[in-house]
Amino acid sequence: MAAEGTIRLLVSCGDRPGIVAAVSSFLFERGANIVDAEQHSTVDRFFLRIEAELVAGDDANAVGAAFTGLANSFDMDWRLARPDPAKRVAILVSRYNHCLLDLLSRFEQGELEGRPVLIVSNHPELESTAAHFDLPFHYVPITKETKADAEAQVLSLLNGNCELVVLARYMQILSAEFLERLIAPAINIHHSFLPAFAGANPYDRALERGVKVIGATAHYVTANLDEGPIIEQDIARVSHRDSREDLVRIGRDIERLVLARAVRLQLEDRVLVDGARTVVFR
Repeated sequence: MAAEGTIRLLVSCGDRPGIVAAVSSFLFERGANIVDAEQHSTVDRFFLRIEAELVAGDDANAVGAAFTGLANSFDMDWRLARPDPAKRVAILVSRYNHCLLDLLSRFEQGELEGRPVLIVSNHPELESTAAHFDLPFHYVPITKETKADAEAQVLSLLNGNCELVVLARYMQILSAEFLERLIAPAINIHHSFLPAFAGANPYDRALERGVKVIGATAHYVTANLDEGPIIEQDIARVSHRDSREDLVRIGRDIERLVLARAVRLQLEDRVLVDGARTVVFR
């Protein structure tokens, strides 16, 4: 459990000498105690995540205001966050419930930071699941003819009511207009090891190709289908003896784990986006 005065500082900028020293000195001069720090450099970019405990009387807003000058001097992209057990998460789901049940159980057990606040579905079947966990359930059917109005309704449910949207096997393609207007990041679970078998029916195509591993990929949702920056992946070995049903069963186990890991990493502010890829501090 993080202390009440804990902050998380995430930085990305051009790589040059003195960045770590400058940030560490800034925190030291405020009396903050660094409890965790991770950094990574590429050819020309530098990434940093620091957790620090503030001295009594200091707060995140004051730290952020004071840090602006230092950030400007290094031309940093940065943000300051705090651990928040009340961080609000919205879950979108269709008919498959395995990822939904896994996430709700993990939230209930305190394994994930934050809390689910609502479930949106384009099918009514999972309303009883939402009721079991005492969560609001919003049934918003979508057809080709009603897509624009339905997306507007979903946006009205999400914007301002959550800090993260999780697509837990939500079998709808979100439009570019929807994503432009959505003010929270959205994470999707795809039932293949991207970039292989993007789009629909990956298990059928994997079976046809006789693959020896199958996997799942959690990624940010972008307007380009299944091409958002990847947060987490995992695989399992399979063989010619495995049927399509076997692949689906094995794949669902991977999907649960991969999505849960990605949600945890996002809620704990461990992911920095670098163009089409991510830097993930575990």
